[in-house]
Amino acid sequence: MLILGIETATERVSVAIGGHEGVIGLFEVTKGRRHAETLVPAIDFTLRQAGIELEEIGVVAVDVGPGLFTGMRVGLASATAFAQALRVPMIGISSLDLLAFTEQHADKIVVPVIDARKSEVFYAMYRPVPGGVQRVVEPQVGSVDDLVADLMARSDDSLLLGDGSRRYRNEIIEGFRCQIGGDDHPSAAPLVQLAHAKALREDWVQPRDIEPVYLREPDAAINWRTRAGQ
Repeated sequence: MLILGIETATERVSVAIGGHEGVIGLFEVTKGRRHAETLVPAIDFTLRQAGIELEEIGVVAVDVGPGLFTGMRVGLASATAFAQALRVPMIGISSLDLLAFTEQHADKIVVPVIDARKSEVFYAMYRPVPGGVQRVVEPQVGSVDDLVADLMARSDDSLLLGDGSRRYRNEIIEGFRCQIGGDDHPSAAPLVQLAHAKALREDWVQPRDIEPVYLREPDAAINWRTRAGQ
């Protein structure tokens, strides 16, 4: 079973194709906020380079967030459209799960941190276990101070990764001594890997049932309410 993976929750556009033999095609580019212009050509390019016809895809996997609202909407809308056109099911996986999975062999608590803008971050915490990672703190949004407070409360050796940990590195290190490294953005490569394991269990949903994880209202709604209050 071949899986098309679409990841657009951050500034990166990432597309992958894979199955039981692993990832066989991958395209990634970071071009700011040009997701809408980049995604469909990226999917076409990845299919051609992998020698795969679109009709061979059996599952569409997508990053359901949290992340930047506009990028998420582009990825979710495109993934849903492809799944509906192909009449195949979908698998949604969190951007934080994708980041954490890349550090499944770490000997520390893994803390993916995604820049949420407005001086906030999305984050969760994971414990490496055989074959992957286990979430120990659910995804949430908060200030850097909130993140540091949660790290201090656990007082475990921690490895932080993601663009949020890079952007606020100094503030984090000042509040809690920890290691910062790893990938800056989620990738469609682990998305395909994780989705394949779910597909083997038929742990999927129909396109109409895919649910995004926003954690916070879109900026437009926040700005409208602020203006209305004024």
